[in-house]
Amino acid sequence: MLATLIIVFREVIEAGLIIGVVLAAMRGVSRRGLWVSYGVLGGIAGACLVAASAGAISAAMDGAGQELFNAGILTVAVIMLTWHNVWMARHGREMANHMKEVGEAVARGQRSLLALSVVVGVAVLREGSEVVLFLYGIAVSGNDSAAAMAAGGALGLGLGVAVGAVTYLGLLRIPADYLFAVTSGLIALLAAGMASQAVAFLQQVQMITAFGDVLWNSSNIIAESSIAGKALHSLIGYTDRPTALQLIIYLATLLSILALMRLFGNAPDQKKTRVAAVG
Repeated sequence: MLATLIIVFREVIEAGLIIGVVLAAMRGVSRRGLWVSYGVLGGIAGACLVAASAGAISAAMDGAGQELFNAGILTVAVIMLTWHNVWMARHGREMANHMKEVGEAVARGQRSLLALSVVVGVAVLREGSEVVLFLYGIAVSGNDSAAAMAAGGALGLGLGVAVGAVTYLGLLRIPADYLFAVTSGLIALLAAGMASQAVAFLQQVQMITAFGDVLWNSSNIIAESSIAGKALHSLIGYTDRPTALQLIIYLATLLSILALMRLFGNAPDQKKTRVAAVG
């Protein structure tokens, strides 16, 4: 029971933190809950498919299928998070000033909402598939009964959802004028962490071998397998033994997102200023 509780709690924390940040980032947007629900349901469905075909995925590409699959879905998430942050850099200020009206317009456009729905789905898919595979291993080992696993899973799920809810409610306490800057920063860190994780999966199967030296080992301070380590891993891409390439990709992704936000973020305000000057 304890093993099941810890596994479910650890994985639900990761998905819950991402969902909490996403919901806070779209505060005031009409139908955001519906789009997040689409992502959650899609992720659950995908996790079930992954569980059903776990053997085939693992055996694909000479045994590297699971790592390549993980790298692929993380890459999709990075693209969607980058798209969202650039879009929000253009529209975040007007959304803060006109939450309801602009929120309805965003919902009609479905652009940023679709991106975040995909990110939620990817998060649930990744963590859900890991939960299924881990629990399958516990069941096969015969260490826990079905009832004990069900009880541990339910407790882990409840605790993980609670942590995600606390994250969301904490972000909601931030004034609207600053909320988009805070959530955009968190989402940029999420994207950088996911890009670094994608590289780690490719390095595991020797698809990438350059800059593979481990830079440091901080497991004696915060182990990546610990609850705190998993939370940091989810939010900012923390790993206790990063390679040089992981750090390079992390910084490159983060700087690229910030540069794109700066490049495209001022266009609406500049246009408004020109119109006001003409008037």
